[in-house]
Parts: sequence; structure tokens; C-alpha cells
Amino acid sequence: MRKTLCLFALSAAMSTLAFAESWSGKLIDANCYEKQKTSTGCNATSTTTAFALDVSGKVYKLDAASAEKATTALKSRADRAADPAKPQAGDIMAKIEGKDQGGTIAVDTIEIQ
Repeated sequence: MRKTLCLFALSAAMSTLAFAESWSGKLIDANCYEKQKTSTGCNATSTTTAFALDVSGKVYKLDAASAEKATTALKSRADRAADPAKPQAGDIMAKIEGKDQGGTIAVDTIEIQ
């Protein structure tokens, strides 16, 4: 009984670590941010290849697989569906769910707002 209880407690503790986290912030061009060390003027575009998320001044990079998800989300935005040639307006806000891996996010889902 004691072993079963310990096993159950350990399983419960480990499963809470597996849940995805959620972030909301400004989607930016990670390469621009690396050069400028500020997110000002580094708005993500449909040609961006490396992305980061600025959450209240803390910047998280997105891993390579997540960058592909961000590109797809940017291209399928509702405000661009009618006219894909239309330039994007200002800041791109995003809600991301995924896992933080030492300052780099592995994205499960991304929603462009």
C-alpha cells in the first residue's frame, strides 16, 4: 500500500510538470531583436524566419518547429484572408501555448490576435 501511494504521488507530481504553459505578447522578428537588443521596430512579418515573443519586456525565442507554426498563423490571419497582399498593421499580438525550454518556447498552439 505504501509503495502504491508513493508511486501515485510521484506520478501526480510528474504529470503537473508536463502541462503546457501559456503566454500572450507581441510576436517579433528574433533576428532583428538580436541585433537591436530591443523589440521596438522588430515587428514580425510574413517573411520573418525566426520568431520571438515579447511578454511585458521578457523575450522568449521560438524554436525552429514553432517558427513554422508562426509563419503559417501569420499567413492565415483573418484580416489578411480577403487581401493577402495587404501589408500587416503594426504590432502582431499572439497567444502561445507550449513548453519553456530554458528561454526557448516549443509551441503547441499559436493564435494570432
